[in-house]
Amino acid sequence: MNKSFLEQIETPCIVIDLEKAKNNLRKMQAFADQCKCKLRPHIKTHKMISLAKLQLEYGAAGITCAKISEAEVMAEGGMDDIFLAYPLVGDFRLKRAVKLAEKVKRLIIAVDSFEGALALNRAAENAGVTFEVRLEVDTGAKRTGVIKEEAAALAKKIHGLSNLNLTGIFTFKSLIYKGKPATDPELAGREEGQLLSEIAEEIRAAGVPIKDISAGSTPTGKQVAQTGLVNEIRPGTYIFNDYMLYRQGVVQLDEIAAHFYATVVSTPRDDYAVIDGGSKTFPMDIPLNTAPYYYPSYAIVEGNEDLQLLRMNEEHGILTSRKGYTGLKVGQKIKLIPIHICPAINMQNQVYILDNGALYEQKVDARGMLV
Repeated sequence: MNKSFLEQIETPCIVIDLEKAKNNLRKMQAFADQCKCKLRPHIKTHKMISLAKLQLEYGAAGITCAKISEAEVMAEGGMDDIFLAYPLVGDFRLKRAVKLAEKVKRLIIAVDSFEGALALNRAAENAGVTFEVRLEVDTGAKRTGVIKEEAAALAKKIHGLSNLNLTGIFTFKSLIYKGKPATDPELAGREEGQLLSEIAEEIRAAGVPIKDISAGSTPTGKQVAQTGLVNEIRPGTYIFNDYMLYRQGVVQLDEIAAHFYATVVSTPRDDYAVIDGGSKTFPMDIPLNTAPYYYPSYAIVEGNEDLQLLRMNEEHGILTSRKGYTGLKVGQKIKLIPIHICPAINMQNQVYILDNGALYEQKVDARGMLV
């Protein structure tokens, strides 16, 4: 990167190469279209209204959010077809969902328990509305989602509620195969499609006429779409990509569109240097040196994987060298590849967008939306 670019940025920061991000969007949309599968991207990765609009412009059917607060931000920004892929539990969330439903053309709400569905139904009944819902099924990630053996029975009970319209099922599976972490996106994606298809047939056989089968995170999105057994995928990370996807064999390094930049602020000894980003900058959600991918550092110094970021305080990142000599100098700016970009973006109030040589700041609109 040229000197003038480095002089403009204040570190620690994230810089997004907009053209690379656009290429990533185009490729995923073209693939989904080729498979005749709707693309409903998850905005949890970028959390920016402008990028959600870009995804819709390129052909996305709608967007996916996790929290009601994220969805409210996106609705204010003009998004009007939103899937809330997270159980809405708590009266405070239900009241906000009623208000949100009045503002958008289509709001789809996740359920994964009869208790949650009953509360949602009561809120809809009191408001005089009918909520469209999807049933989440656990296909191996062991997060939210009814276990698959109980999905048909629960779907039938939800179908009987007065103010809920159960239109589909969905899952988040990621790279899981036969219930265990996997390294083969092809196997994991095919299994995901097959499992969802079988669950959907059981639900239909129970008398519930669901139409939508929604699946696919970025690691398995393409593979599950290729099965022809789902009609929607919901990848999120694909807009930027990251080192995790690279190690999973899903993308190439040159397809990563977002990078950290940090400044060396201290070099007390030859074998370590301190940068101005610590645990407030770099996510620590990925365990290091753990199977199956053995990530070597909390971020990868581009062009110098000898350097490792293994220790952090809030404002200090300690870079060490395997060789015993970092070669870094005070004032030097370095570029790092994120391991997991989604939480990295959420730690920033704003990011830099690099657009054909022009640099500008972009607010992370839905940053910190926890409710």
